[in-house]
Amino acid sequence: VQLVESGGGSVQAGESLRLSCVASGYTYASNCMGWFRQAPGKERELVASIYVAGGVKYYTDSVKGRFIISQDAKNIVSLQMNTLKPEDTAKYYCAVDWRWSPDIATRCPSASYEPEYWGQGTQVTVS
Repeated sequence: VQLVESGGGSVQAGESLRLSCVASGYTYASNCMGWFRQAPGKERELVASIYVAGGVKYYTDSVKGRFIISQDAKNIVSLQMNTLKPEDTAKYYCAVDWRWSPDIATRCPSASYEPEYWGQGTQVTVS
């Protein structure tokens, strides 16, 4: 399994970035895809997730109205980040889940979601 992230970088407050993640390793579609972030000295948090089959999305409160998660193709997820703020500075990690469970439809789009696989992360710095 391989998760390859791209799109991070350094921007000014108010600007936008788009992160993309290509997940490979299974021929069938994943059940859940998401983005986490971790800032220095802070715990990793779920930023956004999407339950693929139902299209249900989750956003943490601090990014609602600014970030958009989307599935661009099978096993490819992106995060459009608009109106970036300095507090968005963090390393962003792609997360993917191919596991199925009876509660995946509610577990995926929730703050407590724990994914099956992680990417290596891409740095986003907002100044």
